[in-house]
Amino acid sequence: MDILGPKLGPIIFQLPFFDRWKFPKQDGFLAVLTPFLKKLPADHKFAIEIRNKKWLDARFADVLREHNVALALTDTSFMPRPWELKQKFDLVTADFTYVRWLGDRKGIEEQTKTWDKTIVDRTSDLKNWVTVFKSLVSNTKVLKIFAFSNNHYAGHGPATAKLFWDLWNNKQ
Repeated sequence: MDILGPKLGPIIFQLPFFDRWKFPKQDGFLAVLTPFLKKLPADHKFAIEIRNKKWLDARFADVLREHNVALALTDTSFMPRPWELKQKFDLVTADFTYVRWLGDRKGIEEQTKTWDKTIVDRTSDLKNWVTVFKSLVSNTKVLKIFAFSNNHYAGHGPATAKLFWDLWNNKQ
């Protein structure tokens, strides 16, 4: 049985910030990334999350788009969210979109170590995400959206999913 079969969701590659000694400039990073993307099997979906906001631009998106690899859209304390991007470019790089609501791990762990209730009110942020999702859904290139929330986003991942669902359905 092929574990990379079509019933599983996308595989995400989380790439670190990369300090100046590994890739001092985006050119070096893209020179390594491009051949890697060419080797990915075409029968599966892939997403890439980068953690260097200086490299989050149209050039990076174009490289991903060339290989139908999704740019992971994140909500973290150290990366701009789609509505905060200074340079506007097409965030759709594949026929699906991958979203991660991660939050501020250090900040929330200073408030709690128990993940059974909402600690941070993310209503305003999730309203912005609803707008982003509606824009993606209206884009005929996006066939699916995969969205994931961890406990560090608001304090309780399932509550975040419910709040988003309620906002999506205009129940909030």
